[in-house]
Amino acid sequence: MFKRRLGPDPHAGGAHTRALLGCPDIFELDTGDFAVIGRDVSPRAAAELPPGATCGPDERIVVIPRRTLVLAKPDIPDRA
Repeated sequence: MFKRRLGPDPHAGGAHTRALLGCPDIFELDTGDFAVIGRDVSPRAAAELPPGATCGPDERIVVIPRRTLVLAKPDIPDRA
């Protein structure tokens, strides 16, 4: 299922994440899709989505730190 991590391991070099539980992370799946581990902000954010955007019952709105995505950028493919 998980093909590879995009960006560095958030605990590399002994780094600690908030509360030391879990960590924000981005993975490429063997299907070519992506999985994101982040803070679930669905209840608060769903009501504030822009027009035309919805969050289905089987979806969650998650937040990852900017640093996580920026560090993963070199690993994200340029084409679909």
